[in-house]
Amino acid sequence: MEDEGSHVRERSLAAPLIFLIVAAFQFAYYCLDHVAKQSGSDREKEDRLRAEIKQLLKEASSMSQPSTFARAAKLKRLATAKERELSKWSLLSWKSGGVQSNSAPIGIISWLVICARVCRFVRRAYSK
Repeated sequence: MEDEGSHVRERSLAAPLIFLIVAAFQFAYYCLDHVAKQSGSDREKEDRLRAEIKQLLKEASSMSQPSTFARAAKLKRLATAKERELSKWSLLSWKSGGVQSNSAPIGIISWLVICARVCRFVRRAYSK
């Protein structure tokens, strides 16, 4: 008799649990989609910085006269500063890859943390 009662209780908890899991996945998809849209603007900033650096170095190399040496040195320093800024952007946005068709880039460390949490959740759910 008690077995039937616990079986009914388990069945009654299954539906809300499935609903919560589906809702969590939909929320995660929404968050990842939002991050992917923001990272596109980050990629545009990186591309713009690369183009500026290339243009500055091109202008600096075209100035070979002694009278334009100071201007060329200033452009080289500016290009170096922009390269440092680009390297900071690259370190902050360390990702596993670019945005591809309908997928969001996730960093390796955050991916490992998510996998560990999911494994822990599944292990606890099935160990009961």
